[in-house]
Amino acid sequence: MQITRIRALRGPNLWTRSTAIEAIVQCTEDEHDITHLPGFEDRLRARFPQIGALQPQGADQPLSLADVLETAALALQAQAGCPVTFSRTHETVEDGTYQVVVEYTEESVGRLAMERAEALLQAALQDQPFDAPAVIAELRELDEDDRIGPSTGSIVDAAVARGIPFRRLTSGSLVQLGWGSKARRIQAAELDLTSAVAESIAQDKDLTKRLLHAAGVPVPMGRPVTDVEDAWAVAEEVGLPVVVKPQDGNQGKGVTVNITSRAQLEAAFATARSFSDEVMVERFLPGNDFRLLVVGQQLVAAARREPPQVLGDGQHTIRELVDIVNQDPRRGSGHGTALTKVRLDDIAIARIAAEGLTPDSVPAQGQRVVLRNNANLSTGGSATDVTDDVHPEIAARAIEAAQTIGLHICGVDVICETMLKPLEEQGGGIVEVNAAPGLRMHLAPSFGKARNVGAPMVDQLFAPGEDGRIPVVAVTGTNGKTTTTRLIGQLLAAHGLRVGMTNTDGVYVHGRQIDSGDCSGPRSARNVLFHPEVDAAVLECARGGILREGLGFDRCEVAVVTNVGAGDHLGLNYITTVEDVAVLKRVIVQNVAQSGYAVLNAADPHVAVMAGNCPGQVIFFAADRHHPVMATHRAQGSRVVYVDEGHIVAAEGSWRESIALRDIPITRGGSIAFQVENVMAAVAAAWALGLPWQTIRRGLAGFTTDSDNAPGRFNIMDYRGATLIADYGHNPDAMRALVQAVQAMPGQRRSVVISGAGDRRDQDIIEQTQILGAAFDDVVLYQDACQRGREDGEVLALLRKGLEGAPRTRYVTEIHGEFIAIDHALERLSPGDLCLVLVDQVEEALEHLRRRCAEAANTAPAGSA
Repeated sequence: MQITRIRALRGPNLWTRSTAIEAIVQCTEDEHDITHLPGFEDRLRARFPQIGALQPQGADQPLSLADVLETAALALQAQAGCPVTFSRTHETVEDGTYQVVVEYTEESVGRLAMERAEALLQAALQDQPFDAPAVIAELRELDEDDRIGPSTGSIVDAAVARGIPFRRLTSGSLVQLGWGSKARRIQAAELDLTSAVAESIAQDKDLTKRLLHAAGVPVPMGRPVTDVEDAWAVAEEVGLPVVVKPQDGNQGKGVTVNITSRAQLEAAFATARSFSDEVMVERFLPGNDFRLLVVGQQLVAAARREPPQVLGDGQHTIRELVDIVNQDPRRGSGHGTALTKVRLDDIAIARIAAEGLTPDSVPAQGQRVVLRNNANLSTGGSATDVTDDVHPEIAARAIEAAQTIGLHICGVDVICETMLKPLEEQGGGIVEVNAAPGLRMHLAPSFGKARNVGAPMVDQLFAPGEDGRIPVVAVTGTNGKTTTTRLIGQLLAAHGLRVGMTNTDGVYVHGRQIDSGDCSGPRSARNVLFHPEVDAAVLECARGGILREGLGFDRCEVAVVTNVGAGDHLGLNYITTVEDVAVLKRVIVQNVAQSGYAVLNAADPHVAVMAGNCPGQVIFFAADRHHPVMATHRAQGSRVVYVDEGHIVAAEGSWRESIALRDIPITRGGSIAFQVENVMAAVAAAWALGLPWQTIRRGLAGFTTDSDNAPGRFNIMDYRGATLIADYGHNPDAMRALVQAVQAMPGQRRSVVISGAGDRRDQDIIEQTQILGAAFDDVVLYQDACQRGREDGEVLALLRKGLEGAPRTRYVTEIHGEFIAIDHALERLSPGDLCLVLVDQVEEALEHLRRRCAEAANTAPAGSA
């Protein structure tokens, strides 16, 4: 067995809506059925007993090693604590080659699980050792390192519960919620609403205290100090005991409390100075340590924090007691767990030394040994929820403190005896405010009720009913998808929206191209959805991107499928039939929102059946309104778009709206059938989005197929009285549509310039010139810049073969070089001729044609047309 390729499917894909690892696995003949491998299953289970059943109950088909790899990769992740459930193995058309798909929640963990699963199988095959517990621990540790921490995770979970999409922007805690112009960003428990000024104030403990004091919020007296002498002077001013801490610290680092002597103060000063150049000394407030969480103008949670400690039993040493406490599965080494492991470090040793203890001391039964003076969870402390106990006056002071500093999310640290009485009555005070408070103590307190603090934070970012989404239209098909994408973008722009668009020509935002090349994949889609100036997105979704990585979005409002043809890269990536292509392209239909629409070509049987896979509603389009699919759909009161008496008609039940084809330049009065189909699809998509019909008319009237507006999509030019048409058609279905279109146009002698893409099947390349040979007098063949794996001259030979016995073609020539071939064809043109140029390097070829046409116009004799 050998894994030849592993890739991550980061969005909805051919197999599942979940993220997944896809591996291409090759098995030998004996490995097609593990019953041919004596003792293999026993050796496998001896090494990984938790693997479970190798196939569903009742299944009796042969089980290959690829199937076992799938089961092992999923089980390893599950044992590491990852919430994964989906997996699948598919045998390809290549003998012994399988596609193994296993869900993941963290890509790095999914990849490693696949690699370790392969190692497990190899160990079982070769009867070698395999340390499953070590692998599971490795996966668990990687998962804890890579997954979103609990604080950020609680906000993301609350967003997902409201249907708000999210995307991590870094491997850390910076996350975007929502898309385009409606997107917001968070980092840990910080919102993008909060200003850097407010966060800077919160970092300055002295300034914070002075502002709170001026606002009438009770705070302990004290100030920043320059050295030990100054620190002792402040201690004498405010009175012992005191607290020494870094002025700009966090997570309780460098804080020492309840200092009662100069010696303790000197040690505390040194500790604080190791974390910051600026140190504060302030009056120590006796009582309990409370954390109050303020979000907006409400107190959402409160917890009493206890410092890390152990309870003596008269038998174990302090070191052993710490080890026992750390066996709690809730405790981990980072922020990914509910609690943090207790550390018996220098700070803890110094703390117990003050009580005459060492790590090897054995505390008496019931003796409480505190290991730190601060109660932060990050240093091993614990928390008890007291939200329901908070006195309204304490809540009011906490909210006032947050607003005084300017924080939308604020952790307010309070020292007092109880939450049941106002601070002023018990001599308590607010000792600190935190701009990025940890949420673990509220999400999973050691004792008491857990609080869903992520929900109010999401409510701060998104008003009730808002989901942070912009309209997303996904377009796919074999032909016409780029023109349809551009048309829909034009209609949305006519409605006043800033449109983000991806297609095979590039990425466009609000009419400006921000990337070039084939940008019809998921990465370009994500870039558009990240862009802050995008109000609506129209995303071309080519088969390659869906296969390679899945979709770049979780769902769309409208999915448009123009058609499915045989020339769509058949034979690549195990897509061998038109039915395979249809299954792949219907992925966008399967991921339509329940409130959305699929826009489907009723005349294409492979597309029409996708209606059954749409979670939302369906709009069918076809030129013939009497087509059975159209007639049935309309009879059911559903939406259809068709052509009737020179108009494009949208109908729903007895309601109708029509647009004259003569008012849609791209169709040339309805004479170009494939452009009529593209317009019908675009009209249906605009209708699905609720655009006004007047806006749709205006948008269609302003869309022309010039080389600037729709490069390579039936661009028409004049060359010395001859008609030039440039198009990017590159498969047999496109050839048929182009032939039908040019036959409706005048032309004396008709010529075509064509090459072929090397990554198509032989029969597809041959069929293109078979179609053209019946419609053109002259054929100029050229070899394009990239042969895509073919030998030199191989594609030309296939194109030439397609012209054998051509009923119309009389002149055939072969030329190496696209521009040379174009110039050769232009030299043979006379006024009244028609020439179709099938471009390969779209932008360069169009620029070449524009330049040649301009040169011809400038050199035309006076008075000529």
